[in-house]
Amino acid sequence: MLIRCLCAGVILAAVSAGAAPDDERPVEDAARFRMDRPANRDLPTLFLVGDSTVKCGTPGQRGWGEEFGKYLDPAKVNVVNVAIGGRSSRTFITEGRWAATLSMMKPGDFVIIQFGHNDGGPINDDSRARGSIRGIGDETEEIDNLLTKQHEVVRTYGSYLRQYVADARAKGATPYLCTQVPRKMWDADGSRIDRPTDGTVAWARHVAESEKATLLDLHESVAASYDGLGRQAVESFFADARTHTTVAGADHTARVVIGLLAELPYSTWRERLSPAGVESISADFHQRSSDRR
Repeated sequence: MLIRCLCAGVILAAVSAGAAPDDERPVEDAARFRMDRPANRDLPTLFLVGDSTVKCGTPGQRGWGEEFGKYLDPAKVNVVNVAIGGRSSRTFITEGRWAATLSMMKPGDFVIIQFGHNDGGPINDDSRARGSIRGIGDETEEIDNLLTKQHEVVRTYGSYLRQYVADARAKGATPYLCTQVPRKMWDADGSRIDRPTDGTVAWARHVAESEKATLLDLHESVAASYDGLGRQAVESFFADARTHTTVAGADHTARVVIGLLAELPYSTWRERLSPAGVESISADFHQRSSDRR
């Protein structure tokens, strides 16, 4: 029996961005995807935390984090992609993957956190049990998890994001909250990617603001780039109906993330770019200059 405990906080009833049925994939087996470790402990490390849109184990599909590392200089920063398919902001923590990431983290490190695609699923079932409570408040739901057979207190999406921020800061690292990559869902006339006005994208923005954490608004930036490229060009970026990308699509998103990092005020990310990263930033600058003419 589920016991819902409504505690003080904000209750948002909007539906978070759940996965489309035609894009459902198995939850990756953690035993097959052991966590990478920093190559050089003397360097700062950038950890990538997320789901299959960041690291994907399905043949023919690619997460943006798998194309990301080539844009940074390995002599100046480690890039460690600890993302895994099928996880939500909740299950990345409850399975111990976040604790394992924290065990590698040191002062001066960085972490990009991107969840949302799987947070809209069931809170308690015997197949996935990965959903988080909608919203950003302090509500909880106490369950006997049908999948893990463990007692669990489930929290809101916003509460889990706040934990990532607080835990990273406690380690002396800098957290970046990242809105989830958009799905290939066009508006009625096919000229613009749909943007949600609520749900996990809006909640991530809210938590970043309330916690004074840096926001990488990947959702808006990638959606805007898709708008500019057009429907036909974007089609080659996707390996399924609307969620998971090909190598080309993953590389496109990785370049957007590099651009967002390079544009952060008072950051040193431009100094950590590889030659490919410098070329990407330069190409992006010239493209935007051309678009403004």
